[in-house]
Amino acid sequence: MGKRVGMISLGCAKNQVNAEQMLYRLQQAGYTLQEDVDGADLVIVNTCGFIDSAKSEAIDNILAMGALKQEGRIGRLLVTGCLSQRYQDEILQEMPEVDGVLGTGSYDDIVSVADRLLNGGETVSEFGDIDAPADEAGRVLTTPQHYAYIKIAEGCNNFCAFCAIPFIRGRYRSRDMENIIEEARDLAAHGVKELIVIAQDITRYGTDLYGKRCLAELCRRLSEIDGIEWIRLHYLYVDQFDEELIDEIANNPKIVKYLDIPIQHINDHILKIMNRRGTGEDIRVLFKKLRERIPGLVIRTSLIAGLPGEGEAEFEELCEFLKEARIERVGVFPFSPEEGTPAAKMEHVDEEEAQRRADLIMELQAPIMDEFCQGFCGKTIRVLCEGYDGEAGMLYGRSYADSPDIDGQVFFKGSCRDGDMTSVRILEADDGILYGEEI
Repeated sequence: MGKRVGMISLGCAKNQVNAEQMLYRLQQAGYTLQEDVDGADLVIVNTCGFIDSAKSEAIDNILAMGALKQEGRIGRLLVTGCLSQRYQDEILQEMPEVDGVLGTGSYDDIVSVADRLLNGGETVSEFGDIDAPADEAGRVLTTPQHYAYIKIAEGCNNFCAFCAIPFIRGRYRSRDMENIIEEARDLAAHGVKELIVIAQDITRYGTDLYGKRCLAELCRRLSEIDGIEWIRLHYLYVDQFDEELIDEIANNPKIVKYLDIPIQHINDHILKIMNRRGTGEDIRVLFKKLRERIPGLVIRTSLIAGLPGEGEAEFEELCEFLKEARIERVGVFPFSPEEGTPAAKMEHVDEEEAQRRADLIMELQAPIMDEFCQGFCGKTIRVLCEGYDGEAGMLYGRSYADSPDIDGQVFFKGSCRDGDMTSVRILEADDGILYGEEI
């Protein structure tokens, strides 16, 4: 039996893809992968280091693995991902239970690092070029078989004042389109029906590699792959939309009418000092155009409450916008001053006030979401079946309006199997969950 590796992967879907690539490389090199970390010769904690809550989660998991190591239940401990890139020296200095750190520019080196940790017993610190071409490797899927994330670019060029991602992940680098298509074909051949297209900014795809925006073309080619039934788009930016992309989304039946467009705020002054592209009016105009051109569109956005420059008037403007725009899916975070970013040095409300404003936004958003969900009652919708809930005595899955792990679910009576696409008549909606029956 090969040396045993267990992994805990935290954070966003983009980080999850990197975890899957590392697992693939290790498996190809003869390592045995195990879901339960207990008894593993090497445990990898693949971390997020974006905001305070993510950092705390990462540190808690590292310390928990350190305790298992102290008890002799695991062997060596390696920290990878954004936290390791951001705090490369501090982790080894302040957490003696950690045997190695691997940065976001060194995922290609995971096998050699694992070998060094297990064969030589040394402490390893490996940090490569975060601006190297985007990673292209096989994957060991950690999602259910019927859907997968497909990362089309790495890094970010937006340099929003509150965000550390460009310093952690490097400049924007698009993946070769043919390589993406090849990966998507392989995923489809293994039963994947829903592709979730991800990058820090997918609307920018191709601008660095081909000299033009190529997301519409990429979506068109992905939709031609046999077996792929849904294509879901995360994350799009207001300033990068063009008519070709809107037309493709509107007219391609495989692109689900669900767009994740993180706007963060609506006030012009705040958008400017946060180095966001475009104005509040640009956002309003785009959302209006998208709704006119794409019937049934569901928009998801993310907001930050308590950003530098946000007083009561700016916060009220944001609330009024939400009342007017009736956005179906909203996530909100209290401002977290990230060290090393321009926003961290700017004056802002305290943590308690930022959290209060975030809570108010979610209170305001709740009836909007309820109204949206109630609108499905009496309608028949396509649902991707994901399993059976014994407690509820019903099957469950997701509609086009639901992205995995962040949105709601559909519970229904029926006889389909995991991974099947089926039609469900919605009978009831309660707290973001739809209930119905297969027809």
